[in-house]
Amino acid sequence: MKRIDQTLAALADPHRRRVVEMLGQRPRRAGELAEALRIPAPAMSRHLRTLKQSGLVEETHPQFDARVRIYTLREGAMADLKKWLADTERMWVDQLASFKAHVEKKKP
Repeated sequence: MKRIDQTLAALADPHRRRVVEMLGQRPRRAGELAEALRIPAPAMSRHLRTLKQSGLVEETHPQFDARVRIYTLREGAMADLKKWLADTERMWVDQLASFKAHVEKKKP
């Protein structure tokens, strides 16, 4: 459950959700993300650190320049969250179906 909590905490911020959306299109540099979101580089750095710590994003360095950081989404990073959501939805559907059956059974 800790992984899900970290994922949800990281995605609670709208800037971080937008970063995830943008990285879903293609890998990007930190500066490119900051420019697109119109936020200062230090703020983007904090957002990316949070996303990395949550396990959603990973960073690589191109061979030509170790100072450049390229960010990508980690494959399968949301698997636990997706499973939890599916299980929770199934539970709600089952409970609502049971409630509906109970109500309909009580009708005269």
